[in-house]
Amino acid sequence: MSRATGLLAIFVLLLGLAGLGLALSAREARADVQEAVIQQIPPPPVAPLVAQPVRQQLPPPVADVLQSGVLVVVSKASQRMHVFKDGEHWGSSPVSTGKRRHSTPAGVFPILQKRVFHRSNIYSNAPMPYMQRLTWRGIAIHAGYVPGYPASHGCIRLPRSFAKALFDLTKADRTTVVVTNATLRSEQGAVTLALNSQAPAAMPAAGPRVMMAAAARVQTIQLAAALSPAEAEAHWQGAVAMYPQLASFQKAVVPAVVGQRRYWRLRASAPGAHALCGVLKRSGQDCFNVI
Repeated sequence: MSRATGLLAIFVLLLGLAGLGLALSAREARADVQEAVIQQIPPPPVAPLVAQPVRQQLPPPVADVLQSGVLVVVSKASQRMHVFKDGEHWGSSPVSTGKRRHSTPAGVFPILQKRVFHRSNIYSNAPMPYMQRLTWRGIAIHAGYVPGYPASHGCIRLPRSFAKALFDLTKADRTTVVVTNATLRSEQGAVTLALNSQAPAAMPAAGPRVMMAAAARVQTIQLAAALSPAEAEAHWQGAVAMYPQLASFQKAVVPAVVGQRRYWRLRASAPGAHALCGVLKRSGQDCFNVI
């Protein structure tokens, strides 16, 4: 190759390199311009996160389930459960509630969830057959070991056969569970305590429609058919002395003629009266529901 040809090749190479440098510079300039434009475009506004209110599921009123539904009353002091179906005593069972530092909370609860087969997601995947959830914090009724004293981590354990029968009995929208620290010695005391747990004074003010509905839930029972008003009153005083819960009932003495004889029917009205009437009858007292 001649010297002139070599110089020409070097010159062409230098021109190519110069063109490549200009192209890269132009590309970088365009990139800088695009970046500057992007930085000038404000980001789209982000809607603030608004916490959605959690809807709290309330248990049905005790008076309602005594009329049509299931009432479950659990005494932690007695380690016993009493169950009422449509105001009548359905069954009782020993329980095992929460041990020390894992106490079962007292209060009035709905049934939030039911599962035949369930395992704890808190305590080592422990089995909880026939689970009926009372809270979203791990408290439930289920089958388990019942040693005769508080031994659970907060749940209410039942013997397996009773847990299954109760699971089949309850419906979430027609069941109320009352857990109390008080000692219960009778079915009658369980009903009274449950009614007092939702006393009207503790409830929010109700409108006219709610008040009318509450009045419609009042039940009436008949305790005696006396031969005089004085005899009816004496019977009432004796019944109240034996069953103090009757003192909160609305008493009525209704005259009636049967055949050619006049009677004075002793009646009492209150929410859940039919459940108390069942208790009275099992105690050997005269009583029947007035429909």
